[in-house]
Amino acid sequence: MVSAPRTSVVVRCFNEERHIGRLLSGLVRQTQPPDQIIVVDSGSTDATLSIARRFPVEVHTIEPEQFSFGRSLNIGCRAATGDIVVFASAHVHPVYDTWLAELIAPFSDPQVALAYGRQQGNERTKYSEQRVMARWFPAKSVSHQAHPFSNNANAAIRRSVWETQPYDESLTGLEDLDWAKKALEAGHAISYVATAPVVHAHEESWSGVVNRYRREAIAHKRIYHEHHMSAFEAIRLAAANIASDVVAAARDGVLVENLRSIPAFRAAQFYGTYRGFRQRGEESAVLRSRFYYPHGWRGPVSDTRPPNAHAIRYDEPEQQVPHVRAD
Repeated sequence: MVSAPRTSVVVRCFNEERHIGRLLSGLVRQTQPPDQIIVVDSGSTDATLSIARRFPVEVHTIEPEQFSFGRSLNIGCRAATGDIVVFASAHVHPVYDTWLAELIAPFSDPQVALAYGRQQGNERTKYSEQRVMARWFPAKSVSHQAHPFSNNANAAIRRSVWETQPYDESLTGLEDLDWAKKALEAGHAISYVATAPVVHAHEESWSGVVNRYRREAIAHKRIYHEHHMSAFEAIRLAAANIASDVVAAARDGVLVENLRSIPAFRAAQFYGTYRGFRQRGEESAVLRSRFYYPHGWRGPVSDTRPPNAHAIRYDEPEQQVPHVRAD
């Protein structure tokens, strides 16, 4: 009988006291709990670390001025002892107690180097962002994906592949897409796992949305040198997406409450993307700092619950924290 691979979960965090407890509680309640949980903190000043230390975690720190998404992932991977390294943003939490088992299942195929799971919003997620998530994370799994899209808010990689291909620490974002692109070019496979969903809580201001799309566009331009976006293209895409969202919101019966948020989100999205593509030269330290430390659609969700999976109840009374699995 082949034993299950050892798994290490890496959680990147900065001032996530509102969410990290829910994530860690979900991790230790998995039917197949991780062998190791690593928290990589980049200078939290709230209760994030005191909450995290209530759970069986290892804490590693990175100075804020040294932070990049790729660097924090590399720190976590170097500390990992598992065959599979799982990434979860501190502001996500698993929907089912089978989340981890489902997410790592594709690695039984030796060609698979990366698997990523489904994401959905909560009641605070902007309507337009829910539509973005529905497009990026559909209800059907794909065993061997033909394109390099992935998202490290809910993903897993084979550690042996990372050892020969660490994350690019210079990118301002999209380090996951960059890694996936290189993995495909090296002959590895990527799996999308719809049966491993998480709730992803994006609670950004409008300037935060601009910031996110701007830094991702800067990274996109670095990864795909031939891509660009003109002001006309940004306006055209924003208008087209606003129109599409309005039609969908009217169909869903939620147009009135989203009349302001739909154009605001799409304007922020494409304005940020346009500014990112217009960026010239290297990003200054001040700009990079702003990227990383910047000062309610509930449509039908297809049921992707795996057999024997149970939704995790987070409103239950606090219980004794289980220990991480040991061999």
